[in-house]
Amino acid sequence: MSEVLTTEQIRARLLDKPWVSPYERIVMTADERAGMIEIIEYHARNACYGGAAWETHHYKKTSGLIIDSKRDGVRNVFKVKIGHGDLDLIPCFAAAGIESAEVRSDQIRVTYAGLAGAGVAVAMCRGLAKGVKEVEVHSWGGGDQLGRATVVVPKHVKVIIGIDDTDKPGEGATWALSNEIAYKLGMQGFPYLNHSIVQLYPKNPNKTTNGVSIAVSFASEPGRVEELINTFANMLKDTSSSRETAIAAFTGIDIPEEVVEFGGRSKIQMVSIEDAEKVAKKGGVRLISITGERGKIGALAAIAYADLVDEAVVPGIGLKG
Repeated sequence: MSEVLTTEQIRARLLDKPWVSPYERIVMTADERAGMIEIIEYHARNACYGGAAWETHHYKKTSGLIIDSKRDGVRNVFKVKIGHGDLDLIPCFAAAGIESAEVRSDQIRVTYAGLAGAGVAVAMCRGLAKGVKEVEVHSWGGGDQLGRATVVVPKHVKVIIGIDDTDKPGEGATWALSNEIAYKLGMQGFPYLNHSIVQLYPKNPNKTTNGVSIAVSFASEPGRVEELINTFANMLKDTSSSRETAIAAFTGIDIPEEVVEFGGRSKIQMVSIEDAEKVAKKGGVRLISITGERGKIGALAAIAYADLVDEAVVPGIGLKG
C-alpha cells in the first residue's frame, strides 16, 4: 500500500540511513496548452554532477514521456509530456525513468521509478528536497529493490522575460543588471531558473558596444505572474541607464515558432520595431516599453534563446523556426 509523507516525515523516517543524500531543490512548471511540464532538479547536496549526468542520460532512454533531457551543471532539466508511459526497467541499461506526469488543480505530480541505487533517489533523496510538498511512496527501493514514488510539488508556470537596451556609452551592463534584478526577485518567492546572453546582429549601428540582449526565466505561482512582470519592470525602470529600454514577457515552456524565427533573424540582419510588435502579437508575447521602444527588438529576440545559452552567445548564426 502506498503512503503519503511530507518532507519532514521522510526526514524523520530516514535519520539512521547514512546512504541517503538529499536533492537540494526541485521546481516544476506546467504548460498545459502545450501539454508539457518542465522539471528542474538540483541534484544531491547541489554537488552531485555524476548523478545529474547519469539521470539525464538514462531517463531519456527509458521514458517515452521525455521530450528533452539535459544536464546544466549539477541540475537535471527535463521537458516531459503530460501523460503516462510504462517503463521497461533493465539493470545497467535502463535502470530508472519517469512513469507519469500530471497536473491536478494547484499541484504537479510526477511518478519516478528506479532499480537499486536509482530507486533510492526516487523517494528518499527527492523527498527531502526544498520545494517538495509531499511524496506518495509506492515502494522505497534500496539494495536490489524497485523504488517507485510520486513527487508532488506546488504548481508553477514558467515566465521568461527578455531585456534589451539598458546601458549607454560609459555606463551600464544589461547582463549584470538583469541578473541582479532576477536574483532579488528569486528572493521574493519567484524561483530564478536561468539567464541567457543573446548576441544580436553585430553590425547594428544602434548597439552600444557588444550588442547583446538578455533572457531571464522564473517559476511563478499562476496567480502571481502579473506581480512578477510588473515588479521586474518597475525595478528595471529605476535602474536602467538608457532611454530605449524595453522588455518582452512570455508565459509558457514551448516557445512559439514565429518567435524562434524572429530570434534567428535578429542575429543575422536588421529588424524593425514594427516587425517585433507584429511577431509578438502573433506569438502571445507582451512587449512593454520601460523608458523607450528600441529595446523591444532585442527583448523579443532573447525569448527565443532563453533555454539555449550556448547557442545564444554565438554571433551571426540564427535559429531555424
